[in-house]
Amino acid sequence: MSRMQSCFDALQKSGRKALIAYITAGDPHPDHTVALMHTLVESGADIIELGVPFSDPMADGPVIQAACERALTHNTSLHQVLGMVGEFRKLDERTPVVLMGYQNPIEVMGVSQFARAANQSQIDGVLTVDLPFEQAESVLNIYQQYALDTIFLIAPTTNPTRIKKICDNSSGFVYYVSLKGVTGAGHLDISEVKNKVAQIKQVSALPVGVGFGIKDAESAKTIASIADAVVVGSAIIRQIEANVSDHTAMHNNIKTLLLGMREAMDDNSNNSSIKQEVA
Repeated sequence: MSRMQSCFDALQKSGRKALIAYITAGDPHPDHTVALMHTLVESGADIIELGVPFSDPMADGPVIQAACERALTHNTSLHQVLGMVGEFRKLDERTPVVLMGYQNPIEVMGVSQFARAANQSQIDGVLTVDLPFEQAESVLNIYQQYALDTIFLIAPTTNPTRIKKICDNSSGFVYYVSLKGVTGAGHLDISEVKNKVAQIKQVSALPVGVGFGIKDAESAKTIASIADAVVVGSAIIRQIEANVSDHTAMHNNIKTLLLGMREAMDDNSNNSSIKQEVA
């Protein structure tokens, strides 16, 4: 059983939802990424989504774009990111890690070489924003050889036929983008998210994670009542950006943010269990 599946199975048995925390590798400096990854786990994150910095992050809003720029100032490369995960694994062999990024750096390295190196670094999955499933057959075959889950994005505008095809080509979990826009943007339409998650679950048994627009404990709790996983990114990056020169404050503020989300999500799960027992 994969690390990802074990994580979701354990959470389901305990009646809890996954908290997936995103940071950009190399932000604010490559030397700080591994420590930040451990802080995410200590603060309640079940899965880490580690962004590979890219010069043109089309799906990301200004906050994560700035994080990529800070990382690229230090020439953070895909090779370095793989090394960071390898270093993280020296102390944490349990937490799933998903690389989130764009296809260009992978093509430059070579898909097979990347997949082999990712497997050696004990990376669990890959989310490539600009790789539609129609163009991914050869990539998927290679990733399967190296036990890498492939996570695809589903948008609010994705039609039912395409949702089914995306789910059929996905593994690990399915990522629903809750907003029509970039990361960190807009206001969540909870009823729309609820309907779309239900639609996805009609055609797939994979866990459904929801990201984009989750900023605080309240929004995390609301999404946790609908989906299997809550993905938070920009809210964490804002704490990094605001405390670039004060690493203690950076880590403490991230802990406060995530622990608040974790507590709210778990409280939501406990309330649901109580209601079921009463019923």
